[in-house]
Amino acid sequence: MLVQDVRSSFVDIGDLNQLKCDLNRLPPVDVGEYITQLPKKDQAIAFRLLNKSHAIDVFEYLPPEVQEDLINSLHDVQVVQIVEAMSPDDRAELFDELPAKVVKRLLQELSSEQRQATATILGYPEGTAGRLMTTEYVWLREGLTVGEALNKIRRQDEDKETIYYAYIVDDNRKLVRVVSLRQLLFTFPDIKLKEIASDRVIRVRTETPQEQVAQIMKRYDLIAVPVVDREERLVGIITIDDIVDIIEEEATEDIQKLAGVSGDEAALSPPAITIRKRLPWLLGNIALYVGAASAIAPFQEVISKVPVLAVIMPILSNTSGNVAIQALSVNVRGLGVGEVTPKDTFKILRKEVMAGIGTSLALAFTLGMLSLIWSSAPERWVAIVAATVMIVNVFVAASLGTFLPMTLQRLNLDPALISGPLLTTALDAVGFFTFLSMISLALQILK
Repeated sequence: MLVQDVRSSFVDIGDLNQLKCDLNRLPPVDVGEYITQLPKKDQAIAFRLLNKSHAIDVFEYLPPEVQEDLINSLHDVQVVQIVEAMSPDDRAELFDELPAKVVKRLLQELSSEQRQATATILGYPEGTAGRLMTTEYVWLREGLTVGEALNKIRRQDEDKETIYYAYIVDDNRKLVRVVSLRQLLFTFPDIKLKEIASDRVIRVRTETPQEQVAQIMKRYDLIAVPVVDREERLVGIITIDDIVDIIEEEATEDIQKLAGVSGDEAALSPPAITIRKRLPWLLGNIALYVGAASAIAPFQEVISKVPVLAVIMPILSNTSGNVAIQALSVNVRGLGVGEVTPKDTFKILRKEVMAGIGTSLALAFTLGMLSLIWSSAPERWVAIVAATVMIVNVFVAASLGTFLPMTLQRLNLDPALISGPLLTTALDAVGFFTFLSMISLALQILK
Protein backbone atom coordinates (compact mmCIF):
# COMPACT_ATOMS: atom_id res chain seq x y z
CA MET A 1 0.00 0.00 0.00
CA LEU A 2 1.12 3.56 -0.66
CA VAL A 3 1.74 5.92 2.22
CA GLN A 4 -0.20 9.16 2.44
CA ASP A 5 2.82 11.43 1.92
CA VAL A 6 3.40 9.84 -1.52
CA ARG A 7 -0.28 10.12 -2.36
CA SER A 8 -0.40 13.81 -1.35
CA SER A 9 2.67 14.80 -3.39
CA PHE A 10 0.36 15.63 -6.31
CA VAL A 11 -0.87 18.67 -4.38
CA ASP A 12 2.10 20.79 -5.43
CA ILE A 13 3.49 20.60 -8.97
CA GLY A 14 6.92 21.19 -7.49
CA ASP A 15 6.80 17.76 -5.84
CA LEU A 16 6.76 15.82 -9.13
CA ASN A 17 10.47 15.05 -8.95
CA GLN A 18 10.01 13.53 -5.51
CA LEU A 19 6.93 11.66 -6.71
CA LYS A 20 8.93 10.26 -9.65
CA CYS A 21 11.56 8.89 -7.28
CA ASP A 22 8.94 7.43 -4.94
CA LEU A 23 6.93 5.74 -7.70
CA ASN A 24 9.96 4.17 -9.36
CA ARG A 25 11.05 2.65 -6.03
CA LEU A 26 7.68 1.03 -5.31
CA PRO A 27 6.59 -2.44 -6.52
CA PRO A 28 4.55 -2.35 -9.77
CA VAL A 29 1.36 -3.61 -8.08
CA ASP A 30 1.43 -0.72 -5.57
CA VAL A 31 2.07 1.85 -8.29
CA GLY A 32 -0.81 0.39 -10.29
CA GLU A 33 -3.13 0.75 -7.30
CA TYR A 34 -1.97 4.34 -6.73
CA ILE A 35 -2.54 5.39 -10.36
CA THR A 36 -5.96 3.70 -10.39
CA GLN A 37 -7.11 5.79 -7.41
CA LEU A 38 -5.99 9.09 -8.95
CA PRO A 39 -8.39 11.40 -10.82
CA LYS A 40 -8.42 10.69 -14.55
CA LYS A 41 -6.59 13.90 -15.39
CA ASP A 42 -3.65 12.90 -13.15
CA GLN A 43 -3.33 9.23 -14.15
CA ALA A 44 -1.42 9.92 -17.38
CA ILE A 45 0.87 12.39 -15.59
CA ALA A 46 1.78 9.85 -12.93
CA PHE A 47 2.31 7.11 -15.51
CA ARG A 48 4.68 9.30 -17.56
CA LEU A 49 6.87 9.72 -14.47
CA LEU A 50 7.76 6.02 -14.53
CA ASN A 51 10.91 4.63 -16.09
CA LYS A 52 10.26 2.69 -19.30
CA SER A 53 10.86 -0.78 -17.85
CA HIS A 54 8.87 0.05 -14.69
CA ALA A 55 6.00 1.50 -16.76
CA ILE A 56 5.72 -1.76 -18.72
CA ASP A 57 5.43 -3.78 -15.51
CA VAL A 58 2.94 -1.33 -13.93
CA PHE A 59 0.70 -1.27 -17.01
CA GLU A 60 -0.22 -4.94 -16.58
CA TYR A 61 -1.54 -4.23 -13.05
CA LEU A 62 -3.94 -1.49 -14.16
CA PRO A 63 -7.68 -2.13 -14.67
CA PRO A 64 -8.80 -2.33 -18.33
CA GLU A 65 -10.60 1.03 -18.22
CA VAL A 66 -7.44 2.80 -16.95
CA GLN A 67 -5.32 1.01 -19.57
CA GLU A 68 -7.69 2.24 -22.28
CA ASP A 69 -7.54 5.84 -21.00
CA LEU A 70 -3.73 5.73 -20.97
CA ILE A 71 -3.59 4.34 -24.50
CA ASN A 72 -5.72 7.26 -25.66
CA SER A 73 -3.54 9.82 -23.87
CA LEU A 74 -0.03 8.49 -24.62
CA HIS A 75 1.88 8.88 -27.87
CA ASP A 76 1.62 6.00 -30.34
CA VAL A 77 5.30 5.11 -29.92
CA GLN A 78 4.94 4.78 -26.15
CA VAL A 79 1.78 2.70 -26.50
CA VAL A 80 3.37 0.31 -28.98
CA GLN A 81 6.45 -0.16 -26.78
CA ILE A 82 4.26 -1.01 -23.77
CA VAL A 83 1.92 -3.34 -25.65
CA GLU A 84 4.81 -5.07 -27.42
CA ALA A 85 6.47 -5.83 -24.06
CA MET A 86 3.32 -7.30 -22.50
CA SER A 87 2.95 -11.06 -22.21
CA PRO A 88 0.66 -12.44 -24.96
CA ASP A 89 -2.12 -13.51 -22.55
CA ASP A 90 -2.22 -10.11 -20.83
CA ARG A 91 -2.16 -8.40 -24.22
CA ALA A 92 -5.09 -10.50 -25.42
CA GLU A 93 -7.03 -9.62 -22.26
CA LEU A 94 -6.35 -5.92 -22.92
CA PHE A 95 -7.49 -6.21 -26.54
CA ASP A 96 -10.76 -7.77 -25.38
CA GLU A 97 -11.59 -4.48 -23.62
CA LEU A 98 -10.46 -2.05 -26.32
CA PRO A 99 -12.52 -0.82 -29.30
CA ALA A 100 -12.01 -2.85 -32.48
CA LYS A 101 -10.41 0.07 -34.34
CA VAL A 102 -7.79 0.53 -31.62
CA VAL A 103 -7.04 -3.20 -31.52
CA LYS A 104 -6.60 -3.30 -35.30
CA ARG A 105 -4.20 -0.35 -35.20
CA LEU A 106 -2.13 -1.83 -32.36
CA LEU A 107 -1.93 -5.25 -34.02
CA GLN A 108 -0.49 -3.67 -37.14
CA GLU A 109 2.22 -1.96 -35.08
CA LEU A 110 3.32 -5.14 -33.27
CA SER A 111 6.21 -7.28 -34.45
CA SER A 112 5.20 -10.26 -36.58
CA GLU A 113 6.06 -12.69 -33.76
CA GLN A 114 3.96 -10.89 -31.14
CA ARG A 115 1.15 -10.28 -33.63
CA GLN A 116 0.97 -14.00 -34.38
CA ALA A 117 1.05 -14.94 -30.68
CA THR A 118 -1.76 -12.50 -29.86
CA ALA A 119 -3.88 -13.53 -32.85
CA THR A 120 -3.50 -17.19 -31.83
CA ILE A 121 -4.84 -16.53 -28.32
CA LEU A 122 -7.65 -14.28 -29.55
CA GLY A 123 -8.72 -17.04 -31.93
CA TYR A 124 -9.91 -19.26 -29.07
CA PRO A 125 -13.33 -18.82 -27.39
CA GLU A 126 -13.51 -16.79 -24.19
CA GLY A 127 -13.43 -18.80 -20.98
CA THR A 128 -11.25 -21.58 -22.42
CA ALA A 129 -7.67 -22.63 -21.76
CA GLY A 130 -6.62 -21.39 -25.20
CA ARG A 131 -7.76 -17.87 -24.38
CA LEU A 132 -6.08 -17.97 -20.97
CA MET A 133 -2.69 -19.38 -21.97
CA THR A 134 0.56 -17.62 -22.80
CA THR A 135 2.80 -18.68 -25.67
CA GLU A 136 5.96 -17.79 -23.70
CA TYR A 137 7.23 -21.06 -22.28
CA VAL A 138 10.37 -23.22 -22.22
CA TRP A 139 10.40 -26.20 -24.58
CA LEU A 140 13.19 -28.66 -25.34
CA ARG A 141 13.89 -31.42 -27.85
CA GLU A 142 13.84 -34.88 -26.32
CA GLY A 143 17.27 -35.81 -27.72
CA LEU A 144 19.15 -33.14 -25.75
CA THR A 145 21.40 -33.71 -22.76
CA VAL A 146 20.95 -31.82 -19.50
CA GLY A 147 23.92 -29.58 -20.29
CA GLU A 148 22.59 -28.75 -23.75
CA ALA A 149 19.16 -28.04 -22.28
CA LEU A 150 20.56 -25.59 -19.70
CA ASN A 151 22.59 -23.82 -22.40
CA LYS A 152 19.49 -23.47 -24.55
CA ILE A 153 17.51 -22.03 -21.62
CA ARG A 154 20.28 -19.50 -20.86
CA ARG A 155 20.55 -18.35 -24.48
CA GLN A 156 16.92 -18.30 -25.61
CA ASP A 157 14.50 -18.39 -22.68
CA GLU A 158 15.43 -15.45 -20.47
CA ASP A 159 12.19 -13.58 -21.25
CA LYS A 160 9.83 -16.54 -20.80
CA GLU A 161 7.02 -16.13 -18.27
CA THR A 162 8.13 -19.08 -16.14
CA ILE A 163 11.09 -21.48 -16.26
CA TYR A 164 10.12 -23.74 -13.37
CA TYR A 165 9.07 -26.40 -15.86
CA ALA A 166 10.54 -27.24 -19.25
CA TYR A 167 8.33 -29.15 -21.66
CA ILE A 168 9.90 -31.76 -23.93
CA VAL A 169 8.48 -32.22 -27.42
CA ASP A 170 9.20 -34.59 -30.30
CA ASP A 171 9.92 -33.66 -33.91
CA ASN A 172 6.20 -33.03 -34.54
CA ARG A 173 5.98 -30.63 -31.57
CA LYS A 174 3.90 -33.14 -29.62
CA LEU A 175 4.25 -32.93 -25.85
CA VAL A 176 5.93 -36.09 -24.54
CA ARG A 177 7.62 -35.27 -21.22
CA VAL A 178 8.13 -32.60 -18.58
CA VAL A 179 11.18 -31.82 -16.47
CA SER A 180 11.59 -29.33 -13.62
CA LEU A 181 14.35 -26.76 -13.35
CA ARG A 182 15.35 -28.36 -10.06
CA GLN A 183 15.97 -31.68 -11.82
CA LEU A 184 18.09 -29.98 -14.47
CA LEU A 185 20.23 -28.14 -11.94
CA PHE A 186 20.98 -31.22 -9.84
CA THR A 187 21.71 -33.67 -12.67
CA PHE A 188 25.04 -34.25 -14.42
CA PRO A 189 25.32 -32.38 -17.76
CA ASP A 190 25.87 -35.46 -19.93
CA ILE A 191 22.67 -37.23 -18.82
CA LYS A 192 19.95 -37.42 -21.48
CA LEU A 193 16.72 -35.53 -20.76
CA LYS A 194 14.55 -38.58 -21.39
CA GLU A 195 16.33 -40.37 -18.51
CA ILE A 196 15.17 -37.84 -15.88
CA ALA A 197 12.02 -36.33 -17.39
CA SER A 198 8.58 -37.65 -16.50
CA ASP A 199 6.27 -38.97 -19.19
CA ARG A 200 3.25 -38.52 -16.89
CA VAL A 201 2.39 -34.99 -17.95
CA ILE A 202 -0.73 -33.29 -16.58
CA ARG A 203 -2.10 -31.28 -19.51
CA VAL A 204 -5.23 -29.50 -20.68
CA ARG A 205 -6.63 -28.91 -24.15
CA THR A 206 -7.21 -25.53 -25.75
CA GLU A 207 -10.99 -25.99 -25.45
CA THR A 208 -10.94 -26.97 -21.75
CA PRO A 209 -13.12 -24.55 -19.70
CA GLN A 210 -11.09 -22.24 -17.48
CA GLU A 211 -12.92 -23.43 -14.34
CA GLN A 212 -11.79 -26.99 -15.07
CA VAL A 213 -8.22 -25.79 -15.58
CA ALA A 214 -8.32 -24.17 -12.15
CA GLN A 215 -9.58 -27.41 -10.59
CA ILE A 216 -6.80 -29.44 -12.25
CA MET A 217 -4.06 -27.07 -11.11
CA LYS A 218 -5.47 -27.05 -7.58
CA ARG A 219 -5.80 -30.84 -7.48
CA TYR A 220 -2.20 -31.49 -8.56
CA ASP A 221 -0.59 -28.42 -6.89
CA LEU A 222 0.80 -27.11 -10.18
CA ILE A 223 2.31 -23.68 -10.73
CA ALA A 224 1.92 -24.08 -14.49
CA VAL A 225 0.08 -26.48 -16.78
CA PRO A 226 0.78 -27.10 -20.50
CA VAL A 227 -1.92 -26.55 -23.12
CA VAL A 228 -2.11 -28.83 -26.16
CA ASP A 229 -4.28 -28.80 -29.26
CA ARG A 230 -6.35 -31.71 -30.55
CA GLU A 231 -3.24 -33.32 -32.05
CA GLU A 232 -1.41 -33.17 -28.69
CA ARG A 233 0.95 -30.44 -29.94
CA LEU A 234 2.17 -28.01 -27.29
CA VAL A 235 0.77 -24.53 -27.95
CA GLY A 236 1.10 -22.72 -24.60
CA ILE A 237 1.04 -22.83 -20.82
CA ILE A 238 -1.21 -21.43 -18.10
CA THR A 239 0.49 -20.08 -14.98
CA ILE A 240 -0.76 -19.93 -11.42
CA ASP A 241 -1.16 -16.13 -11.36
CA ASP A 242 -3.78 -16.37 -14.11
CA ILE A 243 -5.59 -19.14 -12.23
CA VAL A 244 -5.77 -17.04 -9.06
CA ASP A 245 -7.52 -14.34 -11.10
CA ILE A 246 -9.92 -16.91 -12.57
CA ILE A 247 -10.79 -18.34 -9.15
CA GLU A 248 -11.53 -14.84 -7.84
CA GLU A 249 -13.55 -13.99 -10.94
CA GLU A 250 -15.62 -17.20 -10.80
CA ALA A 251 -16.24 -16.88 -7.05
CA THR A 252 -17.37 -13.27 -7.49
CA GLU A 253 -19.66 -14.22 -10.35
CA ASP A 254 -21.27 -17.09 -8.40
CA ILE A 255 -21.80 -14.98 -5.26
CA GLN A 256 -23.38 -12.17 -7.23
CA LYS A 257 -25.64 -14.49 -9.21
CA LEU A 258 -26.84 -16.15 -6.01
CA ALA A 259 -27.68 -12.70 -4.67
CA GLY A 260 -29.48 -11.67 -7.86
CA VAL A 261 -26.85 -9.41 -9.45
CA SER A 262 -26.16 -9.83 -13.15
CA GLY A 263 -22.54 -9.66 -14.20
CA ASP A 264 -19.41 -8.62 -12.34
CA GLU A 265 -20.33 -5.49 -10.37
CA ALA A 266 -17.50 -3.82 -8.45
CA ALA A 267 -18.13 -2.21 -5.08
CA LEU A 268 -17.16 1.20 -6.49
CA SER A 269 -19.03 0.89 -9.78
CA PRO A 270 -20.84 4.05 -10.97
CA PRO A 271 -24.54 4.28 -9.99
CA ALA A 272 -25.64 3.74 -13.60
CA ILE A 273 -23.82 0.38 -13.78
CA THR A 274 -25.25 -0.66 -10.40
CA ILE A 275 -28.77 0.12 -11.60
CA ARG A 276 -28.21 -1.74 -14.87
CA LYS A 277 -26.93 -4.87 -13.16
CA ARG A 278 -29.44 -5.01 -10.29
CA LEU A 279 -32.69 -3.59 -11.63
CA PRO A 280 -33.54 -6.44 -14.06
CA TRP A 281 -33.35 -8.94 -11.19
CA LEU A 282 -35.42 -6.73 -8.92
CA LEU A 283 -38.10 -6.23 -11.59
CA GLY A 284 -38.11 -9.97 -12.19
CA ASN A 285 -38.52 -10.49 -8.46
CA ILE A 286 -41.56 -8.25 -8.43
CA ALA A 287 -43.07 -10.38 -11.18
CA LEU A 288 -42.39 -13.49 -9.12
CA TYR A 289 -43.85 -11.92 -5.99
CA VAL A 290 -47.00 -11.16 -7.96
CA GLY A 291 -47.29 -14.94 -8.26
CA ALA A 292 -46.72 -15.35 -4.52
CA ALA A 293 -49.29 -12.64 -3.80
CA SER A 294 -51.73 -14.36 -6.16
CA ALA A 295 -51.40 -17.49 -4.01
CA ILE A 296 -52.51 -15.44 -1.00
CA ALA A 297 -55.28 -13.42 -2.69
CA PRO A 298 -57.98 -16.18 -2.66
CA PHE A 299 -57.52 -16.59 1.11
CA GLN A 300 -58.16 -13.00 2.26
CA GLU A 301 -61.32 -14.05 4.04
CA VAL A 302 -59.44 -16.84 5.83
CA ILE A 303 -56.78 -14.39 7.04
CA SER A 304 -59.47 -12.02 8.31
CA LYS A 305 -60.99 -14.86 10.37
CA VAL A 306 -57.61 -15.93 11.78
CA PRO A 307 -55.56 -12.70 12.15
CA VAL A 308 -52.60 -14.48 13.74
CA LEU A 309 -51.77 -15.86 10.27
CA ALA A 310 -50.40 -12.42 9.30
CA VAL A 311 -47.78 -12.82 12.05
CA ILE A 312 -46.90 -16.47 11.32
CA MET A 313 -46.62 -16.29 7.51
CA PRO A 314 -43.52 -14.04 7.32
CA ILE A 315 -41.62 -16.36 9.69
CA LEU A 316 -42.65 -19.41 7.67
CA SER A 317 -41.59 -17.72 4.44
CA ASN A 318 -38.26 -16.40 5.69
CA THR A 319 -37.20 -19.67 7.34
CA SER A 320 -37.87 -21.91 4.35
CA GLY A 321 -36.13 -19.40 2.08
CA ASN A 322 -33.04 -19.42 4.29
CA VAL A 323 -32.94 -23.22 4.28
CA ALA A 324 -33.04 -23.20 0.47
CA ILE A 325 -30.27 -20.59 0.18
CA GLN A 326 -28.06 -22.54 2.61
CA ALA A 327 -28.40 -25.74 0.58
CA LEU A 328 -28.04 -23.85 -2.70
CA SER A 329 -24.89 -21.99 -1.63
CA VAL A 330 -23.14 -25.12 -0.35
CA ASN A 331 -23.97 -27.14 -3.47
CA VAL A 332 -23.07 -24.39 -5.96
CA ARG A 333 -19.76 -23.94 -4.19
CA GLY A 334 -19.16 -27.71 -4.20
CA LEU A 335 -19.80 -27.88 -7.94
CA GLY A 336 -17.65 -24.80 -8.55
CA VAL A 337 -14.54 -26.20 -6.86
CA GLY A 338 -15.05 -29.73 -8.17
CA GLU A 339 -15.83 -31.17 -4.74
CA VAL A 340 -18.99 -32.86 -6.06
CA THR A 341 -20.54 -33.72 -9.43
CA PRO A 342 -24.13 -34.42 -10.55
CA LYS A 343 -23.38 -38.11 -9.89
CA ASP A 344 -23.38 -37.26 -6.19
CA THR A 345 -26.93 -35.85 -6.28
CA PHE A 346 -28.54 -38.64 -4.25
CA LYS A 347 -25.67 -38.74 -1.74
CA ILE A 348 -26.13 -35.02 -1.13
CA LEU A 349 -29.90 -35.37 -1.01
CA ARG A 350 -29.61 -38.15 1.57
CA LYS A 351 -27.38 -35.90 3.66
CA GLU A 352 -29.83 -32.99 3.32
CA VAL A 353 -32.75 -35.22 4.32
CA MET A 354 -30.92 -36.48 7.41
CA ALA A 355 -29.97 -32.95 8.38
CA GLY A 356 -33.47 -31.77 7.49
CA ILE A 357 -35.09 -34.14 10.01
CA GLY A 358 -33.40 -32.46 12.94
CA THR A 359 -33.64 -28.98 11.43
CA SER A 360 -37.31 -29.23 10.53
CA LEU A 361 -38.32 -30.62 13.94
CA ALA A 362 -36.47 -27.83 15.75
CA LEU A 363 -37.93 -25.13 13.49
CA ALA A 364 -41.41 -26.63 13.64
CA PHE A 365 -41.29 -26.76 17.44
CA THR A 366 -40.11 -23.13 17.59
CA LEU A 367 -42.81 -21.89 15.22
CA GLY A 368 -45.44 -23.97 17.02
CA MET A 369 -44.50 -22.44 20.38
CA LEU A 370 -44.60 -18.93 18.95
CA SER A 371 -47.99 -19.64 17.35
CA LEU A 372 -49.34 -20.80 20.73
CA ILE A 373 -48.10 -17.60 22.38
CA TRP A 374 -49.53 -15.28 19.74
CA SER A 375 -52.84 -17.09 19.20
CA SER A 376 -55.96 -16.65 21.22
CA ALA A 377 -57.37 -19.75 22.91
CA PRO A 378 -59.82 -20.66 20.10
CA GLU A 379 -57.02 -20.33 17.48
CA ARG A 380 -54.31 -22.45 19.09
CA TRP A 381 -54.93 -25.28 16.65
CA VAL A 382 -53.11 -23.06 14.13
CA ALA A 383 -49.84 -24.02 15.85
CA ILE A 384 -50.23 -27.64 14.70
CA VAL A 385 -50.82 -26.58 11.08
CA ALA A 386 -47.91 -24.12 11.15
CA ALA A 387 -45.52 -26.74 12.55
CA THR A 388 -46.64 -29.30 9.95
CA VAL A 389 -46.19 -26.89 7.04
CA MET A 390 -42.79 -25.84 8.39
CA ILE A 391 -41.60 -29.47 8.26
CA VAL A 392 -42.85 -29.85 4.68
CA ASN A 393 -41.33 -26.53 3.59
CA VAL A 394 -37.91 -27.34 5.03
CA PHE A 395 -37.75 -30.64 3.16
CA VAL A 396 -38.93 -29.04 -0.09
CA ALA A 397 -36.43 -26.18 0.28
CA ALA A 398 -33.48 -28.51 0.97
CA SER A 399 -34.46 -30.75 -1.95
CA LEU A 400 -34.73 -27.86 -4.41
CA GLY A 401 -31.45 -26.40 -3.16
CA THR A 402 -29.86 -29.73 -4.13
CA PHE A 403 -31.70 -30.76 -7.28
CA LEU A 404 -31.75 -27.44 -9.15
CA PRO A 405 -27.99 -26.71 -9.28
CA MET A 406 -27.23 -30.37 -10.00
CA THR A 407 -29.72 -30.38 -12.88
CA LEU A 408 -28.23 -27.22 -14.38
CA GLN A 409 -24.73 -28.69 -14.12
CA ARG A 410 -25.93 -31.86 -15.86
CA LEU A 411 -27.28 -29.65 -18.66
CA ASN A 412 -23.88 -27.87 -18.92
CA LEU A 413 -25.36 -24.64 -17.55
CA ASP A 414 -24.03 -22.48 -14.74
CA PRO A 415 -25.51 -23.76 -11.41
CA ALA A 416 -25.38 -20.21 -10.03
CA LEU A 417 -28.14 -19.23 -12.48
CA ILE A 418 -30.56 -20.36 -9.75
CA SER A 419 -30.36 -17.20 -7.67
CA GLY A 420 -31.43 -16.99 -4.02
CA PRO A 421 -34.25 -14.48 -4.65
CA LEU A 422 -35.67 -16.64 -7.46
CA LEU A 423 -35.76 -19.78 -5.32
CA THR A 424 -37.08 -18.12 -2.17
CA THR A 425 -39.89 -16.39 -4.06
CA ALA A 426 -40.98 -19.67 -5.64
CA LEU A 427 -40.93 -21.31 -2.21
CA ASP A 428 -43.02 -18.45 -0.80
CA ALA A 429 -45.74 -19.05 -3.36
CA VAL A 430 -45.84 -22.79 -2.68
CA GLY A 431 -45.57 -22.38 1.09
CA PHE A 432 -48.28 -19.73 1.37
CA PHE A 433 -50.68 -21.71 -0.80
CA THR A 434 -50.08 -24.93 1.18
CA PHE A 435 -50.38 -23.22 4.56
CA LEU A 436 -53.51 -21.26 3.75
CA SER A 437 -55.14 -24.25 2.06
CA MET A 438 -54.62 -26.35 5.18
CA ILE A 439 -55.96 -23.52 7.37
CA SER A 440 -59.07 -23.26 5.14
CA LEU A 441 -59.61 -27.00 5.36
CA ALA A 442 -59.19 -26.92 9.15
CA LEU A 443 -61.73 -24.06 9.42
CA GLN A 444 -64.30 -26.03 7.46
CA ILE A 445 -63.79 -29.11 9.63
CA LEU A 446 -64.04 -27.08 12.85
CA LYS A 447 -67.13 -25.26 11.62
